Amino acid sequence: MLANKRYIEFMGLVARRRNVVNGSFSAELDSEPMKFEEYREIYSRLKTPKDMDRASEELGIDRELLLVIYTQRTVRDATRRFYIVKNDIKDYAKTWRRGESINRLAKRINFPAVLFGLLLAAEIDLPRKLFWKYLRDPSTCPDVRLRKEFKQIGETDIIYSPKGAEVQTARGKWGEKLLEDWLDERGLKYRNEEDLRATHKKTPDVLLDKPIKINGTKIHWIESKASFGDDIEIRKNVRRQLKPYTELFGNGAVVYWFGFVEGIDPPEGITLLDRQDFEQCGRLEIDLCNSA
Repeated sequence: MLANKRYIEFMGLVARRRNVVNGSFSAELDSEPMKFEEYREIYSRLKTPKDMDRASEELGIDRELLLVIYTQRTVRDATRRFYIVKNDIKDYAKTWRRGESINRLAKRINFPAVLFGLLLAAEIDLPRKLFWKYLRDPSTCPDVRLRKEFKQIGETDIIYSPKGAEVQTARGKWGEKLLEDWLDERGLKYRNEEDLRATHKKTPDVLLDKPIKINGTKIHWIESKASFGDDIEIRKNVRRQLKPYTELFGNGAVVYWFGFVEGIDPPEGITLLDRQDFEQCGRLEIDLCNSA
């Protein structure tokens, strides 16, 4: 809860050209989807956390948006390379025993330090349960070297560390709250994910009691995504969540709070929205006033 509060306090929404201040966080919001060429350039730059600072300076893009894109790229790369690294872990373990740190080894192969440490733990006879215990609280580790290394990887890995996971969870809850607040302000009744779990296996973030019209399309549900909608992300979301929702509940919408790439056509029955649709909702408001 504390992490969520901190996140909401410093978060604004992101984009690039018009400066807006939300609490203590300054964000530049762009009213248009990001062009694919621009996104490809940003994505290709973000190989390490330091790249976010360079890209923010050189391209004038908000760092929180860069963190979201960097997170998506890192998770995809780690998923793709996980078994490649695992196959070589015995050799890495020998190098670790000769004195090279987990953090340095992970950096050398540009792999998330926490995931690398988890793979290494099996080779150095450290049970998974103890690995996560020591990562959460390095002071509980009796081994002096490992205690230092757990502290290092927890600070270095901004994606898979407990702190990184906390930020991502808080970001997701922040997006859900934005959506619910927007609906509440307009007196629109709905059931949220928690309400629906007792009766449905697959649950959108919001199932409207009565459908509304957004840009002329009847909408029964809305899913909140505190991520950036590129082709890979949207296809994954459609396959795992959005398409099943249309089969269960009818047409719906997904809001990517950090925007999406221009020119992506979602499957029939799914409407793409971003933060601007909710903050500058002249047309959206009219459609909602004419709700079905």
